Amino acid sequence: MKKLFVLTLSLITLSFPAFAAGQVVKVSVNGLVCDFCARALEKTFGKQEAVEDIGVDLDTKIVTVNLKEGQDMDDERIKELITDSGYNVEGITRE
Repeated sequence: MKKLFVLTLSLITLSFPAFAAGQVVKVSVNGLVCDFCARALEKTFGKQEAVEDIGVDLDTKIVTVNLKEGQDMDDERIKELITDSGYNVEGITRE
């Protein structure tokens, strides 16, 4: 009986996710060297309506932009935000 309950609960959870994930954009950025750089980009992207949140990895120089479900931001806009902040975009990929 316990296995049946767990199976049913799992199926319900998979059918109705708690939140829907939006698109993930990974940007390779040249010039990220310190925590101040990361905070500046977090602040810049945080003002954008389409952005759920971002992560900045200073070791790999990758900025991960998580977009809200149903929202999009084109590559040119992402590139513009980063270059206007003083950094160079080396590449953009979407997941």
